[in-house]
Amino acid sequence: MAAYVISEIEPQNQALFDRYRALAPAAVAKYQGRYLVRGGTSELIEGGPPPKMLVVIEFPSVALAKAWFDSTDYAEARRIAKDALRRRLIVVEGVPPGYTGLPAGPT
Repeated sequence: MAAYVISEIEPQNQALFDRYRALAPAAVAKYQGRYLVRGGTSELIEGGPPPKMLVVIEFPSVALAKAWFDSTDYAEARRIAKDALRRRLIVVEGVPPGYTGLPAGPT
C-alpha cells in the first residue's frame, strides 16, 4: 500500500537548503519515491500557523519510505538538513486501492 512522507519545512540557511534540495531527489528516486508536492504555493484554510513550505513524497510502502530515510543514499542530505532547515517529517500509510470513504452498501 502506498505511503506518503509529508514534510513541513522552514528553511534556515538558504545556501545549505539549496544544496539539500539538489541532493535529496536522487535518494528519493532510488527508493521509488515520487514528489507530489515540492514547495508549491499553499493556502491555509483552517488552523494555524501556516507552514512555510510543504513537500509530499509518495513511496510504494511505509517500509520503503523508512528505508529511504535511514539509507546511506540520503545520509548526506539528512546531515545537511540539520543546519539547512527546521522541519516536521511524517510518514502516513495511504488507503487501499478502491477505497472511496463511503459506507459499504447493503450485504
